[in-house]
Amino acid sequence: TGWFRRLLHKPKPSSVESSLNSSSSASSSPSSSSSAKSSNSSPGMSLSMSSIHPLPVSVPDISASDSPRWDKNYDVCICHSEGDVELVEELVSYLEGQPESFRCFLQLRDAVAGSAVVTELCDAVQNSHCWVMLITPGFLQDPWCKYQMHQALAEAPMANGRTIPVLKDVDRKDYPRELRNIYYIYMALKEKSFRQIRDTVMRYLQELCRSSTKRME
Repeated sequence: TGWFRRLLHKPKPSSVESSLNSSSSASSSPSSSSSAKSSNSSPGMSLSMSSIHPLPVSVPDISASDSPRWDKNYDVCICHSEGDVELVEELVSYLEGQPESFRCFLQLRDAVAGSAVVTELCDAVQNSHCWVMLITPGFLQDPWCKYQMHQALAEAPMANGRTIPVLKDVDRKDYPRELRNIYYIYMALKEKSFRQIRDTVMRYLQELCRSSTKRME
């Protein structure tokens, strides 16, 4: 009888215990469990995302011995007026001084003495990967510059990075209509424009090598 009497007088659960029990039962409700899942999924998602690293993109070596870069005599042909010779010489010096040692055609330096102007201009266009058109007021007035521009457009009529117009001291409204479908570089700061020209030529040569590799595969 003693154990039965003690059982009857067993104390009730304290308020603290009852609150704990009620909270534990509440946490098992569908709404709270879904919130728990969502809170737990966030760190897992960020962890999985942070552990994913994009595969490095291979950069073609444009100077390799089997590079299609060597299929032409020049990387860049500079088309300019006689009044812009000093600026063009700076540009050529910059491009040829790069680690890639870009091969530039400069008419006053590389044209063969005694040959016809038309022949030299056509050969320069056909034997160059890219053509820089330094469009200045002198360029717009020089018929030979326009002739060379038309030859370049005939060689590659689509805007695929080969023709690189560079505007200097020319209003946008005077931009040649023949080049309206091609983005140009506006030369405000000389050093910045030189880098843009270099990057454009590099991008074209890399894409040329990449396309050649895909064809071989």
